[in-house]
Amino acid sequence: MVFDKLFAWRKKKKIIPDIPFGRYSDNNKIINKVSRWTEGDELYKQQKYQESLDAFFEYLRDEEEQNIVYERNEKEGRFHFYQGSKIVRGEFNAERLQAQVTLARMPQPSVAVMRRLLEMNFNLYYSRYALDEDRLCMRFDSEMQNANPNKLYYGLKELATKADKQDDLLVEEFVLLQPLDTEHIISITDAEKEVKYSFLQKWIKETLDYINSVDAEKFSGGIAYLLLALSFRIDYLVTPEGKLLHDLEKIVDIYYRKDEKPITDKNGGMIEGFKKMLERSQDQVFPFLFRSKHVFSIVSPQNHKAVSDAITSAAQNMVWYRDNNHTFMANKVLEYGFSFCQYSYSLPKPLSDLFRLYMHINYGDYFTALGFSQVLYDPLLNRFDEEEIEEQIVAIIESWKKKYLKLQFTIKNLRYNNLVSFNNTYTTEIGNMNFDA
Repeated sequence: MVFDKLFAWRKKKKIIPDIPFGRYSDNNKIINKVSRWTEGDELYKQQKYQESLDAFFEYLRDEEEQNIVYERNEKEGRFHFYQGSKIVRGEFNAERLQAQVTLARMPQPSVAVMRRLLEMNFNLYYSRYALDEDRLCMRFDSEMQNANPNKLYYGLKELATKADKQDDLLVEEFVLLQPLDTEHIISITDAEKEVKYSFLQKWIKETLDYINSVDAEKFSGGIAYLLLALSFRIDYLVTPEGKLLHDLEKIVDIYYRKDEKPITDKNGGMIEGFKKMLERSQDQVFPFLFRSKHVFSIVSPQNHKAVSDAITSAAQNMVWYRDNNHTFMANKVLEYGFSFCQYSYSLPKPLSDLFRLYMHINYGDYFTALGFSQVLYDPLLNRFDEEEIEEQIVAIIESWKKKYLKLQFTIKNLRYNNLVSFNNTYTTEIGNMNFDA
């Protein structure tokens, strides 16, 4: 007790603001939730359709997000749920289920808008665009006898994710359209927006300045890593929405698009995209910084081998940069391996939590600016808070041991010599994890 009082000055109270990072992942169901899916499927086969819906929506509901409202009586029911900037509303009875989401208001008819919706209809499998008086909508419906959990999941996912993406793009492209049904969006403070805008600018400038300091041909591979890691970092830490997110996705698509262009040309295209993003004023960025609830992930789960392969490949490609004193680039190559997975896959919650810890260690100045009190790595002193880092890793692993029985992280393999050494050993352990149940 006396010892604790004497050294109490060393224990600072943790301040952890309620600020989410990254895209929503629905690959985080606890065991009880997963069992509800199986129950729903069995009830459907027994033709107990409404009871099957009870189980299905219980499976979808995320208590932390509070993302679904569902109610029914013996004859009928209704539901609504949130997906980003949109609300999906639905109802059902013994014969039929239908769901609808409002995209925008069209106060006067427009041939151009209707042509665009007709074109986009060809890319839909379960849902369709519709016009309800002056409201542009998307709709999904099914006979109850065909409404098995699998069809409902993919049908409602298509409806929700496509609507969430298209509403902002349509309003941006067609000036006559007016946003509707967005009152549920959660605003963030101007102070948080200013931090996000400031670091958006900082990271882009820092990356472009570094690229200008190296040979574009000789370092074409490293430059691609820098630009992609930057894209994934902005997506995760800034979490832009709407047009800003669309522009970021277009930058990433330049690299992954299947064409015959050399890497130097792809790099040039990505650089131009970031230069345009850099020119955006606060007034052009702030409207696309907000918080929202989700039910569906926009990407799909992958087995852990895909994660392990991406991390291993990045680690192998990092070696030359590390050994030739290109420390900045070496760290970004390692970041790319892990952040590619966070961007591209719906990761299990323990992996998402470990990624957040990784980003906190590497971008502590950003977390500090947002109000986080913990300094996990001081780059000026090259000093890590080893105790806190390891405590957080243990807490993450232990909280998910019931679902992933073989989950472990060998902390003794971490190396704290410098940031490259730590990032390399940390991501190696991530790649070695076992997510078998």
